[in-house]
Amino acid sequence: MEILVDDILNIKKKELARKLICSLAGNYKVNFKFAETFAPDENYEYHDREFSEAKEVVLLLENSEDRISLQHILYVADKMVIKHWRQDWIYENREFLSLVKDHEWKKIQISEEEAKGTWTQKVYQVDDCPRYEGRGTWIHADGRNFWESQADAALPRREITKRSDYNLLRRFSHIEIFDNGDWVIEQDNQKILKNQDGSEKLICLERGLETFTVQNYDASFAEEWWNSKKDFWSIAQNTWLDFIAGNDKIKITEDEKLYMEQFKLAEKFTGENFDETEATKAIRELLSQHVEGFKA
Repeated sequence: MEILVDDILNIKKKELARKLICSLAGNYKVNFKFAETFAPDENYEYHDREFSEAKEVVLLLENSEDRISLQHILYVADKMVIKHWRQDWIYENREFLSLVKDHEWKKIQISEEEAKGTWTQKVYQVDDCPRYEGRGTWIHADGRNFWESQADAALPRREITKRSDYNLLRRFSHIEIFDNGDWVIEQDNQKILKNQDGSEKLICLERGLETFTVQNYDASFAEEWWNSKKDFWSIAQNTWLDFIAGNDKIKITEDEKLYMEQFKLAEKFTGENFDETEATKAIRELLSQHVEGFKA
């Protein structure tokens, strides 16, 4: 009977977690705040704190029993939007990409027991290439709903062209959803230089805060824009997922060039100009130039 009761409780927790994850979709004002807080080298020169805000629309792309996918669309101006990051949530996931350093990942496996009851957040960069994957259990206590994980990530886009002193961001993430629909991502990050022999040097610590505040604005432009491009990005996503499924290691070269060229392709194959065969060919040719082992 005890096992049966545990199973019932797990089902209820899973459905509550699914509801919470789906609630991340919506229209928001987002504030981004990042500040370096400590460095072991007393001569380290702290970089400027970063503060920014924007409108962001989070679209629910998939909502199945064990998988939920959310696409972020960033408002740059009233009639100007850009594809932002994507997050896929997988229930009791057992296979992960773990960052080695820079833009190189290796695949790792965990046991069924380790995965039990957990949700994995798989985060993809603006061009749908991997970024980081972390797992944790949703906690519901004292009126609070939150999820926490630790994962090694590639450099964030905000620093990828500015920094060469570190090549791995070890991030502890705390995601909490509030009763009014707002949510937050709190980060405690370690900026690490990982050497060829696997040894690590801590460069500094960083505190990050991303707050998503519900806003009642017209998001129809962002939704129409996404609808004109979603077929192209669906091919890109599936091409990446297929490649990841069949390979134990992933390594990207010239990450900046890859994402810029892929955005150009998205503009080319949009709306009435979309051609599935040609778009697939173009994406595969581009990835073959920047992803080790990828065959066009």
